[in-house]
Amino acid sequence: MSKIRSKNTRLDLAMNAALRKEGIRHKMYPRILGTPDFLVDNRVAVFCDSSFWHGRNWEKLRKQLKNGSNSVYWISHISRNRARDRVVNAGLRRMGYKVLRFWDEDVFKHPEGCVMKIKESLREIP
Repeated sequence: MSKIRSKNTRLDLAMNAALRKEGIRHKMYPRILGTPDFLVDNRVAVFCDSSFWHGRNWEKLRKQLKNGSNSVYWISHISRNRARDRVVNAGLRRMGYKVLRFWDEDVFKHPEGCVMKIKESLREIP
């Protein structure tokens, strides 16, 4: 676990490259609630979530973990991550931020689609 990074991961660097390619100004790891991966235009908090650590397809993943080793730990760990994500999303929205979360697969396979969603959200905010 100590080898697992939380900053400057391949995922974050891929999104950073996509944002820079489109000329979108942003901050990495701003010091606001939840420490998003990116803050775009001081209004849009962007998180790039790993499918495993944040429980994508949670029902299926939970069944797989249940059959693996140390299942109680992993199910509890990922459940807490998911709960924390919901709390952070709600808190940032109350503070006036638009919150976007992208799965790793989307960032790696369709970065232009992620950037397009960020641009759309910037247009939606007055």
